[in-house]
Amino acid sequence: MLLILAVLLGLGASLFIGRYPAPFWMPPSSLRTDALAHQLVFNLRLPRILAAFLLGASLAASGLVMQMLFRNPLVEPGFLGVSQGAAFGAALCILFIGVSPLWIQASAAFFALLGLLFSYTLAEHLRYGGWVLRMVLAGIAVSALFASGVGLLEYLADPLTQLPEITFWLLGGLWGTRWQNLLSILPVVLPALAALFLARWRLNVLSLADETAFSLGTAPARERTLLLVLSVAATASVISIAGMVGWVGLIVPHVSRRLFSANTQHALPAAMLLGGLFTLLCDDLARTLMAGEIPLGIITSLIGALIFAILMTTQRLGMSR
Repeated sequence: MLLILAVLLGLGASLFIGRYPAPFWMPPSSLRTDALAHQLVFNLRLPRILAAFLLGASLAASGLVMQMLFRNPLVEPGFLGVSQGAAFGAALCILFIGVSPLWIQASAAFFALLGLLFSYTLAEHLRYGGWVLRMVLAGIAVSALFASGVGLLEYLADPLTQLPEITFWLLGGLWGTRWQNLLSILPVVLPALAALFLARWRLNVLSLADETAFSLGTAPARERTLLLVLSVAATASVISIAGMVGWVGLIVPHVSRRLFSANTQHALPAAMLLGGLFTLLCDDLARTLMAGEIPLGIITSLIGALIFAILMTTQRLGMSR
């Protein structure tokens, strides 16, 4: 309940954080007296704030799901070729189609899902190790292929026009988010997060060995595939409007498990709230610290790396089993 209250307070306060009409804070009374402030809050800040929360919630939930399914604490949402696939799709669109936000969003989402398809297909044809190991190896290979493609596209891009657009998209940010961008991802993100929330108790069983999970009444391969598709769909949708935003899906699940136990019935909803709040606060910093906006991916990487270092160098604080 305290976490939910913190999220509501964060969402409300973020509406008045910015650089207009004064740096760092807008008096609520400005909504009545300043027409420009009213337009700014409801047409620019509100969709951006909601998008930031959904971005963090989706990345954190997907990260926790993948870490449980692959039984690997270093897995994050983009490791199956999703993030690099989205980056390749965005760069390809900027280079050959244009810088239209909707086209970039569509291309990034398409290639993100294509990255998952390539990883899954390659894993099925590998003849080494179990399902988890094959997916990990396939994800590494597909990510490397897409990363090479992004590097090639950056080399071919016009250094004065196209290359800056690709670079800023790769750094991540929500500066171009409007209501149409937010509404375009809601039909995918909200059902995916709701399905993951409803299936959170199954993750405890699916994180066990295949034989054990099967003996407890699950169909491990089918259910894991379904949860992976839901996670990737949510990730691909939010990445398509925000670009590459790292560390949220890696570090927030660790914090959630430490605070709310390893039981995913509690850890998954907590990760959604923590991820949304973390990304929201990082976005507030990104748009207020300097006159020119700092890319969101830089802020999340900096703070996420510091938190990760602290977690790895301190004792675990009473995490129940």
